[in-house]
Amino acid sequence: MSKLGTLGARLHHGEIGYDFVKNRKLWYGVSILITIAAILGLGVRGLHMGIEFQGGAVFTTPKNMSVSVATAEDYAEDASGHDAIVQKLGDGSLRIQVAGIDTKTSDAIKDRLADDLEVDAEKINAELVGPSWGEQIANKAWQGLGIFLILVVIYLAIAFEWRMAVAAFVALIHDITITVGIYALVGFEVTPGTVIGLLTILGYSLYDTVVVFDSLKEQTKDITKQTRWTYSEIANRSINSTLVRSVNTTVVALLPVAGLLFIGGGVLGAGMLNDISLSLFVGLAAGAYSSIFIATPLVADLKEREPAMKSLKKRVLAKRAHGGDPDDGRDTPVTHDGHDEPADVAAAVVGPRTQPASRVRGRGRPSGKRR
Repeated sequence: MSKLGTLGARLHHGEIGYDFVKNRKLWYGVSILITIAAILGLGVRGLHMGIEFQGGAVFTTPKNMSVSVATAEDYAEDASGHDAIVQKLGDGSLRIQVAGIDTKTSDAIKDRLADDLEVDAEKINAELVGPSWGEQIANKAWQGLGIFLILVVIYLAIAFEWRMAVAAFVALIHDITITVGIYALVGFEVTPGTVIGLLTILGYSLYDTVVVFDSLKEQTKDITKQTRWTYSEIANRSINSTLVRSVNTTVVALLPVAGLLFIGGGVLGAGMLNDISLSLFVGLAAGAYSSIFIATPLVADLKEREPAMKSLKKRVLAKRAHGGDPDDGRDTPVTHDGHDEPADVAAAVVGPRTQPASRVRGRGRPSGKRR
């Protein structure tokens, strides 16, 4: 078995682990700082909305242009008086976007560009884009986001419990805020592709969270009938038991997105890939972080406020204070009525180095064989 597989098995069986829940205040503080930075970036810099949301014109030059992107940007900004975005396409043509202009201004800019680029004005294709189309997309996206969040909360409240629904909701809002804030700080253009990427990451974030919640739900059945673990400790075991799986799925999902963002958009200069790849990259990373460091610790915080969980914690701590078995990182066998097994049976069931139950029960009695 590989080292990673061995690590995953040891985490799953509780032989090793990190106390995520105990250090939850640290993670809450980190998330609050990141969220504040994202909100400040959004408030100070704002989002760089694409032409689809502002309206404007898109000019496409003939193929195999010898003019560089930087020079074309200078020409377009001088001709329009507005910021311009220039992209070089695969056939060598230039795609020039200028936001906030009307039809009359578009014709004048087209003629000016033709002179600067030394091409025939008839060979430059000009398309006007109205802001209403982008507004419709944005409105539909907000409606879809609202409906999605409502359905997620209802489903999790029914499938698990309302505390897990609240924690998942907070984690999703956390991921959206960070992703949008990163867009504002980086200054990438927000296009309909960005909106699509933003909605896509919610599914990935929710998947990781539900995996941990499912493990937590399974491990906390009849939790009040034992006195070995508190709810927070079982929640921490659930995170550790699914940690390698969450990391593996996140890394596998991030690799192709990183290829689009850093190689396609950065090295190869395909700037049109940046709008969707950045939202996916940041959202996937934030989703994995929130499912481990935010959602499950928050559930443990909410559950520990219940009277039953408070009573359980007192009994567990009292048992340990009076010489009860310490937390050795292994599951405690439970009988059908929910009570702990006797020590000899428990020793026979748990751990690869203990003896079989038949040998324990037969210890000290004659074998029955005749000499």
